[in-house]
Amino acid sequence: MNTPPSRRRWRKTAQAAGWLALLVLLAGVLLSDPIWLRGARHAVFDQYQRWQPREWQDTAVRIVDVDEESLARLGQWPWPRSRMAQIVVQAQAGKAAALGFDVVFAEADRSSPAEISRHWNLSPAQREVFAGVEDPDEAFARSMDGGGVVLGFALRPQAPATPAALAGPPRFVEVGRPAAPFLRRFGEAITAVQPLADHAAGHGALAFLPDSDGVVRRVPLLLRVGDSLVPSLVTELLRVAQRERSIVVRSTVDGVQDVRIGSLSVPTTETGEMWVHYAPAAPARTIPAWKLLAGQVPSGELDGKILLLGSSAQGLLDLRFGTLGHLLAGVEVHAQALEQILTGGLLSRPDWARALEALCLLLGGLAVGVLAMTTRPAVASLATGAILLGVGAASWWAFRQERLLLDPLAPGLGIACAFLVPSLLRHHTSEKRRRWVSQAFSRYVSPNLVAHIVDHPDELALGGRRQTCSFIFTDLAGFTGLMEDIDPGEAVGLLNEYLDGMIGVAFRYQGTLDRIVGDGIAIMFSAPIAQADHRERAVACAIDLQRFATAFAQRQQARGVPFGHTRIGVHGGEVIVGNFGGNAIFDYRALGDPVNTASRLESANKSLGTRLCMSEAVMAACPALAVRCVGRLIFKGKNKPLLVFQPANDGLDLPVDGAALERYAQAYALMAAEDPRALAAFEALAQETPVQPLVRFHLERLRRGELGDTIRLLDK
Repeated sequence: MNTPPSRRRWRKTAQAAGWLALLVLLAGVLLSDPIWLRGARHAVFDQYQRWQPREWQDTAVRIVDVDEESLARLGQWPWPRSRMAQIVVQAQAGKAAALGFDVVFAEADRSSPAEISRHWNLSPAQREVFAGVEDPDEAFARSMDGGGVVLGFALRPQAPATPAALAGPPRFVEVGRPAAPFLRRFGEAITAVQPLADHAAGHGALAFLPDSDGVVRRVPLLLRVGDSLVPSLVTELLRVAQRERSIVVRSTVDGVQDVRIGSLSVPTTETGEMWVHYAPAAPARTIPAWKLLAGQVPSGELDGKILLLGSSAQGLLDLRFGTLGHLLAGVEVHAQALEQILTGGLLSRPDWARALEALCLLLGGLAVGVLAMTTRPAVASLATGAILLGVGAASWWAFRQERLLLDPLAPGLGIACAFLVPSLLRHHTSEKRRRWVSQAFSRYVSPNLVAHIVDHPDELALGGRRQTCSFIFTDLAGFTGLMEDIDPGEAVGLLNEYLDGMIGVAFRYQGTLDRIVGDGIAIMFSAPIAQADHRERAVACAIDLQRFATAFAQRQQARGVPFGHTRIGVHGGEVIVGNFGGNAIFDYRALGDPVNTASRLESANKSLGTRLCMSEAVMAACPALAVRCVGRLIFKGKNKPLLVFQPANDGLDLPVDGAALERYAQAYALMAAEDPRALAAFEALAQETPVQPLVRFHLERLRRGELGDTIRLLDK
């Protein structure tokens, strides 16, 4: 491609600039964190957890499970508050550090005397009796006076913002920026009824914030109701268990950084959530509620433990999706979060993670892009694969060893794009150049040879192979004299037009242009691609070449240009086909006696007066073709005769006179048998067809006293 250097430099600069812009765009997409990218990243982190779930350790966390068996033994839910009071008493008796209820007691107990008196039609005496019965809510509230009880409350997102009506809320100590602008905001807290709320040691929000696919991956430690900070159930249980009054929140311009509760510091997301690293189900984590109420929990099992009361019963619908791919009770999510905090097995996605991933994308993309544009595709592909593998391995190592959540997908996709775009551009440019070279080369070499070389570059080596092929040689009579008679420029134009037509005919028969020698061409068949019908192709092509050449000459002669006729020779046989020459340049051609013979058949036309001579070697494949037998030619320097034929009418578009052709065959048979009657037979033919050169040639031989059909040619 003859592109000026300045234009090539401009094109490369434009491609490099576009590629760098793509890298910056991809990094910007990563930093903007679109929802589809978050979903893909979460899927990667989920897979990490499936490969290496958190190993369960026996920590100070137990679930008091209102399971199916407990419901079957003790009755349907909700249970009376008096039974809740029994659970509190059992927990305190077992010296539990804290007891959290994953339940909202937003209404008075339906079994309380006040509720029954309001809804039942009772007599005054009956009302007096009910008034003397202890209220279950009061019993539940008194049971909490022993301390350590945390009640759950629900959050309503759409309600008007109101202060959280929580008794004895914790004191928040904020370090750095205010945390409220970064926290999830809710409109209203739906708390326990006032008698219960007044006696609880703490209150924790029961809000889960699943991702768009419904999976709970993070548990909030802090939330916001109106303008007030409120703790989650997990945070409040840790505070109450440690008998702390304050919760320390550290925030920066990037959001909440961590939450400190007593001696425990928990890194969080910018919105005050912690990542949950799930462990498989552990039976030792759970105590059935009926066993606790029946006093069947082993002595010391509750000592110093943080208890969570909740339900795994499917009918109560408190089930969540975890990252390990199974449903689990909501109370178990709280328990797993507490276990992580107490054991220090915390997952973290630091605020610098996205910046690191963007930097990884830029550096990795820059490396693979340069490789894609400057090295071989195999090298660039291997290097890109190694870089992508390295990014994935680093991310997995960070999760496994350091519990860091670093996304390999976003930088990996960016690096892959950074490789693919310049690779596709380079491939497009290469294909464009390849097509251009192929088209340009096809003007110098036969197109089928170019296509073969492109498809089989391994055959571009010195040497050859044996192959049976057919060959056509042509020559234009009188062109040297024509060059003297007309303007050289016009002569060259005529020659180019003539050769273009001749080569076009050869290509229609899928012949390979072997060479152009002056005004003559050499064509071979069955090389480089083998053709089973190469002899038939050669014969048909030669006849069409003669038709074109005759018509072209007649058109020029009609214009007053003395354009000569074309002589053609056709022969075939076994030759050596391949690349010859040297390491500097290749010449794809065929070598062997059949090539020389085809050339000498073309020259023999001058002596014979014919225009198209074909050997027996190719004519054997065309038995139906109407031909004249020319004779047995012995070329100069050879001893063996070659039987040669001429197509009827020399291949011209003229009707074949079958009777005349038969009379020629009879005369030729007499001549071949050295019969004296051959002379009279050819004299009769000469009178019938005075313009038939081959008849005149044999007649002159016979008149000179030559016998038989063997013709020894003195010229090469």
